[in-house]
Amino acid sequence: MTRGNGAGQTPGSGQERRKAAASAGIGGAAGPADPAAVGVKFLGERRAEIVRKTNETDVRLTFGLDGSGDVSIDTGVPFLGHMLELFARHGHFDLRVKARGDVEVDDHHTSEDIGICLGQAIRAALGDKSGIRRYGNAFVPMDEALAQVVIDVSNRPHLEMRAEFPAAKVGSFDVELVREFLWKLALEARITLHVIVHYGSNTHHMIEAVFKALGRALDEATSLDPRVKGVPSTKGVL
Repeated sequence: MTRGNGAGQTPGSGQERRKAAASAGIGGAAGPADPAAVGVKFLGERRAEIVRKTNETDVRLTFGLDGSGDVSIDTGVPFLGHMLELFARHGHFDLRVKARGDVEVDDHHTSEDIGICLGQAIRAALGDKSGIRRYGNAFVPMDEALAQVVIDVSNRPHLEMRAEFPAAKVGSFDVELVREFLWKLALEARITLHVIVHYGSNTHHMIEAVFKALGRALDEATSLDPRVKGVPSTKGVL
């Protein structure tokens, strides 16, 4: 798959990325319906920063599409932090997350709000989506587990998730929060997201395969294709 310069490259080679021009109106990507989002800042070169502060959480997140897998994660939710690192490294994204939340209650609000912020950052970093491939599909095995993630950068948020996890918790992390996180990410990024765990018996392995596949599918969908002129839609807009 090529990322930015049109030359053939292997997915894990630390590709040279072609930079997309900033489009007008990026700063409003969070949308008017989320008063808790303190700031959505487009940083240029397909990068964005999100600051979100509520009575329950305080999140600062920086995301870059054309990165090298440079990651710094501090969330107070160790299992989610581990999954975010896998997502970023397998997608070759730069990701920095500093989050504090009411984890003394549970991990729900922190996990949900990180999903919101990451989705907003993806949407902002994409700009007007000119030149992207739009679709991404990745299969990832993790020992006995096999996960598939399919993405359409469609501006039509939807999560379709088919997974039966055998355990309700991984360590102290509630497994139901995986769906919550993915739904908020899809909603705020305004992508169609299909997640299928074809099989598996170890819940940790199954979730890990999902997050690795998520990174790889998003990397493919957001890659720049020199053959694509403008937005990849017959509507002329995404």
